Amino acid sequence: MQQGQIVKIHSDFYYVNSKEGLVECKVREILKKRKDKVLVGDYVCFQNSAIEEILPRKNFIPRPSVANLDYVVIVSALREPDLDFVQLNRYLCLSRYYSVPAVLCFNKEDLEDDDFMYKKIESIYNPLGYKIFFTSAKEKLGIKELKSFLQGKTCVLCGSSGVGKSSLINAINPGINLRTKQVSDKTKRGIHTTRHSEIIEIGDIKIVDTPGFSNLKFDFLLPQDVSGLFEEISSLKPACKYKNCLHTKEDGCAVLENLSSIDETRYKSYLEFIKEAKNFKEKIKFEGNKEETSKKLIHNREFAKLNGHKRQVARNTIKQNLNKEVDY
Repeated sequence: MQQGQIVKIHSDFYYVNSKEGLVECKVREILKKRKDKVLVGDYVCFQNSAIEEILPRKNFIPRPSVANLDYVVIVSALREPDLDFVQLNRYLCLSRYYSVPAVLCFNKEDLEDDDFMYKKIESIYNPLGYKIFFTSAKEKLGIKELKSFLQGKTCVLCGSSGVGKSSLINAINPGINLRTKQVSDKTKRGIHTTRHSEIIEIGDIKIVDTPGFSNLKFDFLLPQDVSGLFEEISSLKPACKYKNCLHTKEDGCAVLENLSSIDETRYKSYLEFIKEAKNFKEKIKFEGNKEETSKKLIHNREFAKLNGHKRQVARNTIKQNLNKEVDY
């Protein structure tokens, strides 16, 4: 059986980079039935142009869907569209939740001439330990430094549409010439230019180019789990009066008592994510999310599973048969 890495997924075709070159594959039905989703970046076993097995992952993130990363490079635009700190913090929390190190890249430096913005960014994220790059894909500013940092790494450029992810890749290697498009004059928002995820190799750098994502929400977490995604909040949590403190209005909350040490955009983001998590909590109160299955796993072997009624009937039958034997 051959092995390789998924470098592109387009429609229902999976392109595997292997020793034999690029192979176009389909996924075996058994993987689909097991709901094993194949991601860009996955290492797989395949034969006869069919993917048979997904090898163990180093890590993964679901949006954008990619596996086996060294870094998430979160790309934000300083201008056009304007920098959205809440959206930036969403991606930071996402990378923290999935335990993938994050790097911050602020693009379109040529459009920003206000030193206040640079100082604000550094004052927020330098104390949190994030590596920061200021770049301009158009003017080739900061590209050399970013390229040097990514040598020998696999990373995904993560950010909203229009922030310049494809333009950055073009600047790192002009020979690629990915399609780009200007920000919409009407909506002042980015327009999708990347239609599918794909690993682009630039020397020994692997960059995953993905479609933009602007609707990421924390509708999969419970409220008490959100604080763990903010370093400055989780570090204060042990000093709170109540163990289940959500740091919003509670008495004896160490976070509220030290709000001056937390940037307002970070705390604003935290409150918004808490609200989304509360909505999720309310939703699961009334909606069961347990999936029924017709099989059960015992000692790594699958057996047919009876529902409660059928199982009880079968046990009653056994008892009746035993009683008949005794009476006889």
